[in-house]
Amino acid sequence: MAQKPKVDPHVGRLGYLQALVTEFQETESQDAKEQVLANLANFAYDPSNYQYLRQLQVLDLFLDSLSEENETLVEFAIGGLCNLCSDRANKEHILQAGGVPLIISCLSSPNEETVLSAVTTIMYLSSPGPGSHPELTAVPVVQCMLRFSLSANTRLRNLAQIFLEDFCSPSQVAEARRRPAHSALGIPLPRTEAPQQP
Repeated sequence: MAQKPKVDPHVGRLGYLQALVTEFQETESQDAKEQVLANLANFAYDPSNYQYLRQLQVLDLFLDSLSEENETLVEFAIGGLCNLCSDRANKEHILQAGGVPLIISCLSSPNEETVLSAVTTIMYLSSPGPGSHPELTAVPVVQCMLRFSLSANTRLRNLAQIFLEDFCSPSQVAEARRRPAHSALGIPLPRTEAPQQP
């Protein structure tokens, strides 16, 4: 089991978050990186942390981590982005930093939680109607959501259906159905965890 991050909780919120970021950047241990990124993703739940997380460039750290080969880091990074992107300033930063292709790439993860967070993040980044970022509802993404809408996984199926109904026009869905199979159709459905035996 990884050790607890080596930070003093009495240094204040900004100091604590800075210590976590520094530890993530300096440690060589994958376990420690995973634990620190999980902590940062958890801090991203609280809107009172948004300013500090932007100041410490944690959004960029999450975006950079989406390119990691370590699936656990990717899972925590997309989870952190999902937590942050309901805020307008964070959403704009993600869009301007070129985060959309990185987030879309998470749709092909074999990790169920990564895919669920990616779909939710895409929904948060989208604006229903004409103001949406075009990459978020491009044909390959819509085709992927059509495939996910047929999933046996209820959470994935429901999220995909909401995306198709609320963030895509009927003509976008029809076009995605008409187009020949795109590479998005080769995206495997994420693995579901087998129930733990008592």
